[in-house]
Amino acid sequence: MSPVHKIVAAAFLLTGLLAAPQALMAHGDVQPQPVDTTGLKPIGKAVLKENPYRGDALAIKIGEHGYTQNCARCHGIGAISGGISPDLRKMDPAKEGDEWYIYRSLSGSAKDGRVLMPKFEGIISQEGLWAIRSWLDTLPPPND
Repeated sequence: MSPVHKIVAAAFLLTGLLAAPQALMAHGDVQPQPVDTTGLKPIGKAVLKENPYRGDALAIKIGEHGYTQNCARCHGIGAISGGISPDLRKMDPAKEGDEWYIYRSLSGSAKDGRVLMPKFEGIISQEGLWAIRSWLDTLPPPND
């Protein structure tokens, strides 16, 4: 390999090493993604106001993946918010917060024409949204 080729190869290697930390720090996909709910009992079309999967081990596992895939980029890894988006560990627990959660998840949020949270209706099934809520319910509240 000629000296020029070695310099070019070293430059590509260095670029890759410098970019790696940013790639490791990134989380979540760029666009909202459907959640694979294989194995969960289907809910149907009527929007439920209470989580039918609370405490279900499979739903919790699916929900953690669905959260990481769709919610972590704004609400934080492990649902620990950095302060820009609401800390979802502070939601009313159990059925007290279910109705608000499903409404906000399906309809999203906007202010002054800016989308603060996308509408997940038509992207994530109700089963997927309740699975995410099931996982969120397993998290301890913040210490503040």
